[in-house]
Amino acid sequence: MPLKAGFAQADITPPVGTHKIGWLRDLVSDRVLDPLHASCAVLTGGEQGIGFIQLDTLSVRWTTVQDIRQRISEHFGFPGGNVLVAATHNHAGPAVANVGDVRRDDAYVETMVEATVEAFGRALADREDAQVGFGRAFDFDIGHNRRVVMRDGTVKTHATFDDPEALFIEGPIDPEVAVMAARAKDGHMLGVVVNFACHPTHHGGDGCLTAGFPGALACDMAAAGCPATVFLNGASGNITDVDPSRGGTRMEPDQIGRILANHVTKLLPNLTYRDDLCLSCRRAMVELPFRDPGDEEIAGTIRGAQRFVDPTVYDRVIPKVIERTRRMGTQPAEVQAIFVGDRAFVGIPAEYFVEHGLRIKEEGWPLHTLVVSCANGMVGYVPHADAFRRGGYETTFTGSSRLAPEAGDILADCAIDLVRAGPSEG
Repeated sequence: MPLKAGFAQADITPPVGTHKIGWLRDLVSDRVLDPLHASCAVLTGGEQGIGFIQLDTLSVRWTTVQDIRQRISEHFGFPGGNVLVAATHNHAGPAVANVGDVRRDDAYVETMVEATVEAFGRALADREDAQVGFGRAFDFDIGHNRRVVMRDGTVKTHATFDDPEALFIEGPIDPEVAVMAARAKDGHMLGVVVNFACHPTHHGGDGCLTAGFPGALACDMAAAGCPATVFLNGASGNITDVDPSRGGTRMEPDQIGRILANHVTKLLPNLTYRDDLCLSCRRAMVELPFRDPGDEEIAGTIRGAQRFVDPTVYDRVIPKVIERTRRMGTQPAEVQAIFVGDRAFVGIPAEYFVEHGLRIKEEGWPLHTLVVSCANGMVGYVPHADAFRRGGYETTFTGSSRLAPEAGDILADCAIDLVRAGPSEG
């Protein structure tokens, strides 16, 4: 059976007045800069089918993912377990989860789910015979590791070298701009899936609603003749567009979108397109250990602790976090690998540090492995083990940073095992 591809999107822009998730504080939106979308891509071949859903939100809860998958299965007879649902980690979006002082807007979430499922159905219905090609570029200007090691050995997140105590940047970035493109048999573009690692944090602290640079990328791609773009964020837990080596300067979302679009559009004419790619999916659940915080961690006084914005938010949240983690015992998390030919897209439900993402990419060889963060749930920050020795914002104990140091390697080990097992037969 020929390979078929379909793309669609739905507007999921919340109304002005919807509460936002921004810097742990409860903010109320007061204007819309550009629309937010749920963007879908579906590939089928024979009896096999896989799907990708991008949401212009900070995160997506595991229960919401399961709801979307179940409705897709019930409405369209498509295997919901073969769908990867990922948030772009947009900080300028609606309250889709309880974070800090922010309470989830359940009415909005239901509207978002309905629109997302409807868009997936359109992508499925609009499939046409297609060819798929893969390419990659590298960008060293957009993303920066935001963790600066100080002379005392601690880390300050978002420090700059204007600080006389700054010593070096702790870790790498992931410069790969990976592209999966689908075109019709007559050569016209159907859509692209783009994977790149960088936090979209613009307008996180104000009243604006915006899709950020992933939205700008999609607009620029449409202007260049590619009608649909699905953006899947990489392992960007410690990667941002704010450059600590240049005093904390940053690019605007439109500029980032334009740079990424230029990379993609230059690749498209030179890709090798095929219509005989194998499609499959593997999934596994893991149990992640929580930290057992001591008094200093609970108080935020442990060496290297860094509380952003309002320290009292932490004091309000932490008692509930401790009660919940002790009641749960461990944190369940899904790891998913979607195979398209010799590419493996690995979904990780976390703000995953780039060191883990690069390890998965390296050890997933000989398949070309790509990591998708904030996918199929959200367990919070998952730094690499050595980061806990130095501290910084991402390791400071709170609701969004509650897992033990070994959690990142547990997720990576599972992902690597799935990729090495290779495409499934059914």
